[in-house]
Amino acid sequence: MTEYGRGEGSEPWHPEDPLYGNGGWEGQQADAGQQSPYGGQPQHYPQQPQHYPQQPQQQYDNGGWDDGRQAAYGQAQQQYPQHDGQYDQQQQYGQHQQQYGQQHQQQYDQQAYQGQPQQSYDENGNGWATGTQAQVPYPADPSDPYGQQAAAYGAGQQDYYGSPDAYPPPEPPGRRRAEPEPQIDWDPGPDQGEHAFFAGDDDSEDDSDDPKGGRGDRRGRGDKGGKKRRSGCACLVVLLVFGGGTAGVAYFGYQYYQNRFGAAPDYAGDGTSQMVTVQVPKGAGGYAIGRLLKDAGVVKSVDAFVSAQEQNPKGKAIQAGAYLLKKEMSAESAVVMMLDPKSQNNVQVIPGIRNIAVYKRIDEKLDLASGTTKKTAEKKYKSLGLPSWANDNDDIKDPLEGFLYPGTYPAAKGMKPETVLKEMVTQAAETYGKYDLEAKAKALKLDSPLQVITVASLVEAEGKTEDDYRKMAEVVYNRLNLANPETYGLLQFDSTFNYLRNESDIRISESEIKSNKDPYNTYTNKGLPPGPIDNPGDVALKAALNPTDDGWYYFVATDGLKTTEFAKTHAEFLRLKDKFDASTGS
Repeated sequence: MTEYGRGEGSEPWHPEDPLYGNGGWEGQQADAGQQSPYGGQPQHYPQQPQHYPQQPQQQYDNGGWDDGRQAAYGQAQQQYPQHDGQYDQQQQYGQHQQQYGQQHQQQYDQQAYQGQPQQSYDENGNGWATGTQAQVPYPADPSDPYGQQAAAYGAGQQDYYGSPDAYPPPEPPGRRRAEPEPQIDWDPGPDQGEHAFFAGDDDSEDDSDDPKGGRGDRRGRGDKGGKKRRSGCACLVVLLVFGGGTAGVAYFGYQYYQNRFGAAPDYAGDGTSQMVTVQVPKGAGGYAIGRLLKDAGVVKSVDAFVSAQEQNPKGKAIQAGAYLLKKEMSAESAVVMMLDPKSQNNVQVIPGIRNIAVYKRIDEKLDLASGTTKKTAEKKYKSLGLPSWANDNDDIKDPLEGFLYPGTYPAAKGMKPETVLKEMVTQAAETYGKYDLEAKAKALKLDSPLQVITVASLVEAEGKTEDDYRKMAEVVYNRLNLANPETYGLLQFDSTFNYLRNESDIRISESEIKSNKDPYNTYTNKGLPPGPIDNPGDVALKAALNPTDDGWYYFVATDGLKTTEFAKTHAEFLRLKDKFDASTGS
């Protein structure tokens, strides 16, 4: 046994050997099941394709060593059985392990293996040979990424452990010490989990006091004042967040309460001296009107107007039209003013009114010269939206007669007359379109839908009450029959004669009537007049479409005003005429 261990056999190293039981440090291959101290990768010396020279060898009689022993590093070196005259290219740890003498133990950062003199034993047994022989480097591990380098350690390679910043060279397991835990002052910054905002920005003061101070000095001083710096910013942020949140909750809570339970915002008083015109379209309800007034600056809120309209008993009577109102009025005052006809910038078309009267009212509302609207109607009637069946007779005096539908229309100063007229004609066309007038005309033995409107205008002009309208319509249809034994197709209505004269006189002499041959004179012309004589309303139109069937041919306003009586024969008519003369003193 050599001083490095026993010879061939299973005997272990001496227990007192510091390397006893260790085989996985300083570049040697670790035992099976152990992890290499270099990250699990086996460490080997660079490979050089050299073999030990063939030397005569002697063997001891009792299984001793070969005669050709080879010493390394000045000491006897353990030899292993030869395989085909050379050492095995791969040394396995636990089977053929090279050990080094204590006095010649090599460190990676000091000395390499190659290039040292080696002594061999004399063939004649005279001792050690004086010649030197180059040491055979260890074979390379194929899995070692550095094993294919041409030189061994220390032979022209960079020393990775000689630099001051490098890690210390590896040590045997028995000499290794645990790494000391780094001492970290408890002043976490943004990189240690503390938000940068709370870390403060006061380090600049410390830096200005000691510009040469290191990182540790600044941290040391930060320990004393860090909490003070952070606490101020943190408290301010918390105060702002909670204060803003509280204010927001209070504001929205107040708004919710006002919307649900509080009174609607409203102005006080009757408004300012500034006037404004508000146009309310047809069909607009309380909320729609309220929005228009609010946008015009009349009321402060829609809800205030709706509430005031509901509280006023006549509030629902507000209709479409133009209203002249004051700005910044209380909602209650606005409702009252809209119900006052004086504040309404409207033209009202009542049932039975003639066009000539409507034209005059439009001139007054628009502050135009008398006759302006009439001239506009004569020139632009074709562009105002008349139905295709209108104006079908050349003797019609006014193509718009019967088409200025009863209702209330905006007519404020600054508007054009054709704008007002077009809205009236459009309303008439829409209303007449709801009835199938062409089919109704055929059923009533009339020539066109226009004649239906003409009958309705006669009913509107002659009737006094709604109860009279259906009887009046029957009188018209019975008299239009050319075979009737009473009039033989003559209507004989005073209203048609008054229309052509633009009058409303019920006292017409017989001689005057018979002398006038105008197409609108139904005393001298059989059948209907060329066109309507006024603008009939809904009641008269429905009566013209649904007359009675009682045989009426005559009617007389016996009191000259409100009472109309009907007769079926001429004799009955004469009695009613006497009653009229007695009531009027004629």
